[in-house]
Amino acid sequence: MREVRQLQRPDDFEQRRQHLAQLSDEELYQRFWDLANKVVEPLVEMARTHTSPSIERSVLLRMGFSSIEAAEIVKKVADRGLLGKGAGHIVWRVAKDKQLGIREAGLALARGEHWDAVEAAFGGGTK
Repeated sequence: MREVRQLQRPDDFEQRRQHLAQLSDEELYQRFWDLANKVVEPLVEMARTHTSPSIERSVLLRMGFSSIEAAEIVKKVADRGLLGKGAGHIVWRVAKDKQLGIREAGLALARGEHWDAVEAAFGGGTK
């Protein structure tokens, strides 16, 4: 049988915690949450500023469109470089501006209607 040697890490806990030793429990608690927020901040920002066709289809599905309808709307949104504006937002904006129901506006977009108004409202996009 082969002998397994374990390497021991030097115990430097006291040295590493010196900058925390004088903090109260409340200050430690606050520091923990400050650091936790700092760690997830880039993830939150990325989620806020980035999307994908599958996310946009999912939004439209929750707005009541079928998967085929949602796919067609998202394709047209992406083709115009407007995916970052949000497909659901675009449908909502057309419904509001044209005084249509959400479903009616989305189906019109899927048929290729109202895109001139979309591009005017959102200033075009980048592909």
